[in-house]
Amino acid sequence: MTEATATLSSKPTSTTPSINYQVAMPQPESHLFEVTLQVKQWQAPILDLKMPVWTPGSYLVREYARHLQNFSASDGKGHPLSKQKVSKNHWQVQTNGVSEVVVKYQIFANELSVRTNHLDATHGYFNPAALCFYIPGFERAPIQISIAPPRSDWRVATPLERDEERGRGGSRGENYNSVGAACPQDILRIPNSELIKHSTLHTFIAPDFDTLVDSPFEIGCHQLYEFEVLGKPHQLAIWGEGNADPERIISDIKKIIPVEAQIFGGLPYDRYLFILHLTSSGFGGLEHKDACSLIYSQFGFRDREKYNRFMQLVAHEFFHLWNIKRLRPQALETFDYEKENYTTSLWFSEGTTSYYDLTIPLRAGIYDSQTFLDKLGKEITRLQTTPGRFVQPASESSFDAWIKLYRPDANSSNSQLSYYLKGELISLLLDLLIRSRHDNQRSFDNVMQQMWQQFGREEIGFTPAQLQAVIESVAEMDLSDFFHRYIDSTEELPFNEYLEPFGLQVEGITEDEPTPYLGITTKSEHGRDLIKSVAAGSPAQRAGIDAGDELLAINGIKVTSEQLSDRLKDYRGGDTVDFTVFHQDRLCSYPVTLDLPRPSRYQVVAVKNPSDAQKHNLAGWLGNEK
Repeated sequence: MTEATATLSSKPTSTTPSINYQVAMPQPESHLFEVTLQVKQWQAPILDLKMPVWTPGSYLVREYARHLQNFSASDGKGHPLSKQKVSKNHWQVQTNGVSEVVVKYQIFANELSVRTNHLDATHGYFNPAALCFYIPGFERAPIQISIAPPRSDWRVATPLERDEERGRGGSRGENYNSVGAACPQDILRIPNSELIKHSTLHTFIAPDFDTLVDSPFEIGCHQLYEFEVLGKPHQLAIWGEGNADPERIISDIKKIIPVEAQIFGGLPYDRYLFILHLTSSGFGGLEHKDACSLIYSQFGFRDREKYNRFMQLVAHEFFHLWNIKRLRPQALETFDYEKENYTTSLWFSEGTTSYYDLTIPLRAGIYDSQTFLDKLGKEITRLQTTPGRFVQPASESSFDAWIKLYRPDANSSNSQLSYYLKGELISLLLDLLIRSRHDNQRSFDNVMQQMWQQFGREEIGFTPAQLQAVIESVAEMDLSDFFHRYIDSTEELPFNEYLEPFGLQVEGITEDEPTPYLGITTKSEHGRDLIKSVAAGSPAQRAGIDAGDELLAINGIKVTSEQLSDRLKDYRGGDTVDFTVFHQDRLCSYPVTLDLPRPSRYQVVAVKNPSDAQKHNLAGWLGNEK
């Protein structure tokens, strides 16, 4: 049977089926989730099941179905039903007129990230998009999901509501009495001999598939802390060991939440869950409407700079509960879980959020204005040292997220830039523009407020033209030229023009011993010094040096990655030196004419003798005189 024919014949009836998932992990060391899907009141001859290929908030087709194995189907009495796979993420079950279908499968889960699944002897974590099917035509149907932990002391944290009819006791999204206590027993009997039998089940209900996808699960003996902000309950679940201080983290979270809530006029949820994974390496977050998942270095909390970076991550993901989860581009208003959902506005949805993750900790008093300016200088450095800024506009970077940002290669820095980074600095300029025109009585906060009222509160989605119109209405000026030059084209951002009214400027910093420009990055791997990237138009590229070459010598004398910068200081811009490399295992020597030194970093500093007006503007922006 062809897919087209099958889809036509399996058109669902108007009767809404009962959809129930059970997720077990009897042998967590195997990294296999055991999933049982029970569909009742089914009335079509074919049951179509599709697994998402991506999850909202992470714009890459990740092919979650590749981790699925041992798919089987039976009726309510355990009799096998015929099934077939008709595409990479699409299965069909011939129901033969039965109204109850039980599907079983396993999901291999050994990728610890905020957007995938992980199961081992210490915990289970999953994103439903990477574990659950949806039934085409019934995406709006309610879904019950029961979790069967392997041990009685494993509990469940999720933003989903408990199904009070099937479960007993505990609070919303969590089965526990107190931190460190064993989970209470909830006895649940499912009237089907084919379902896995467990004495302890934790059962939750999602009103629709979108909500299920938006609800991560943390299962285990994680630390869990409860606290209240603005009259609403919050939880912090921490898995892993390290030097994180929960009391300090919660104290600072309680500073961030009111600052962000004030921008939008309150909190749009009943309860919020922070899930934090502590790992040996890794950094990231994924936003949800009533939760966020965070991953951070387990020993990254004592150093002040690293701790501030973590609080920026918290501020970023929390800001997303408005900007992108409820206030989102029209192209993302209805999720198509089978393919890419294109938008040119991620520079706003992600980039503006990045600008606020820089400013929110300042407003919350977590760090001071000098720290803010230092961090801003580092962001400007990242942009100004990325050759791809001359190739890819911010709007195109947004559109091409699906094929570029999450798939870096040796040429990525030459051909693209991050919509997070460029969007952050575009938002900076727009904020400064609005503030300078309106004596700090207006700011980009007013843009966010108006966007929220017009498009976010009712979740109706916005177009790029509507976004521009709102920004123009707040600024009270035509911004067509700004959008063309800095969002839709690759013209350099004029930082000093917009910083000048605030008594600030960007200056490039060169080292005390300037290093002539070569244009490569290197990395030592397994005893070899490899060239990881070669900048477009650089001396190295002009000479023919290629990414993947192994660096060997300068002017016949061995050089390592660690020694390279120091060795280059022996030369001046305009000097020609011989670089010896292995190129595809062939010994090659290239004469390279070095360029003049370039700034190694950029910083935001005060202008000399700022005027009273500049001091006033700066105080209105950063909150104190400098």
